[in-house]
Amino acid sequence: METQQPINKEIHDLVYTVSPGGCLRGEIRVPGDKSISHRSIMLGSLAEGTTTVEGFLEGEDSLATLQAFRDMGVVIDGPTNGRVIIKGVGSNGLQASSKPLYLGNSGTSMRLLAGLLAGQSFSSVLTGDSSLSKRPMKRVADPLRSMGANITLQAGGLAPIEITPAELHPITYVMPVASAQVKSSLLLASLYMSGETMITEPAPCRDHTERMLRGFSYPIQSDGNVVRIHGGGKLRACHINIPADISSAAFFMVGASICPGADLLLKHVGINATRIGVINILRQMGGNLEFLREYEAGGEPVADIRVRYAPLRGIRISEAQVPLAIDEFPVLFIAAACADGETILSGAEELRVKESDRIKTMADGLAILGVDHEVKSDGIIIQGKGRGGLLGKGVINSHGDHRIAMAFTMAALRASGSIQIKDCNNVATSFPGFVSLARASGIGLHESRQAD
Repeated sequence: METQQPINKEIHDLVYTVSPGGCLRGEIRVPGDKSISHRSIMLGSLAEGTTTVEGFLEGEDSLATLQAFRDMGVVIDGPTNGRVIIKGVGSNGLQASSKPLYLGNSGTSMRLLAGLLAGQSFSSVLTGDSSLSKRPMKRVADPLRSMGANITLQAGGLAPIEITPAELHPITYVMPVASAQVKSSLLLASLYMSGETMITEPAPCRDHTERMLRGFSYPIQSDGNVVRIHGGGKLRACHINIPADISSAAFFMVGASICPGADLLLKHVGINATRIGVINILRQMGGNLEFLREYEAGGEPVADIRVRYAPLRGIRISEAQVPLAIDEFPVLFIAAACADGETILSGAEELRVKESDRIKTMADGLAILGVDHEVKSDGIIIQGKGRGGLLGKGVINSHGDHRIAMAFTMAALRASGSIQIKDCNNVATSFPGFVSLARASGIGLHESRQAD
């Protein structure tokens, strides 16, 4: 089995050193939405005709998805300045790859492709880097197996994933945990069967797949937390304009919210209702976030968002907001650390199985910065330093988790001294250009390569 060689960390460990203080001001546009970028390649490849994508995220995760479809015979031009042209092969036009499909660090790619490939007439192997190979895949494999899929996982329910041809059948599935990746995987598998599949979510989660299927003229019904889809239809090529990623914008939203004097405008940010948990939570904490312009791009709601400093207060985060902000909690922990009073998060077990155990990794970093907290199995209680309080300084290990690294970069805005963050190589997987944007907006961020 061919796999990409891991980075030699003894030589190449990327370290961020962030100076204390600074102030976020000006106007920036973060890169395109990663979730939508993945789906644009997948559905564009399965469509009939040529699909043009604008605003594609040129990060390692979404490029891994693009390369996987090239390996399966799809002609894709670009990306060039975010522009991608996909020459669709139709629902049954994919070809077997001559090698395992290497998906790097991208859990979205692996879980969605597991569903899409379950109904193909050829076998596939999905593999990834050492981090992805530790992430649970049984949660998507089990419901796919109930559809008839032939899927083999490694010991412990991990990747690589081996998929062999099978005849799929529709199911009625009640998801035990809200997960857009699992839901999307089942929707993609449903394209390759006769009859109707019905999926019920315990709480609303990202609906980018449903929106994009409609954009490709594929009928799908959503009624509250229930999604219904019939297999056997066709996708028709379209034009997609990808909004800026709210998960990337979230770092700067929190940074501006905790930084006295900050006044930052974030341009063309996606404000899909299933993604705005970070905005809802910050507003509940007293954050000053204003939509200056609202419009639609490629079927997705978009806005320019102005964020100004405001003293934050601790809150009990509603469990209904958890799936709407699941990727943004690392930086929301930093907001809580700077707030007046106590912030309580529960019902967030999903954070334990991301690129790292994000509850533990963030808690370890908060301890180094002198933030009192109590870790729970499904969340955390954080005692904020208050509007006049400063976080500490020290060395943080991000454990290769890009969102941990970027969250603690923002923490330096309220730190008493420099914060050094180790193992930042994976930041480029989701946010190319993060360092330059951080510097341009007022953060003193220095990169270096050090021995592990």
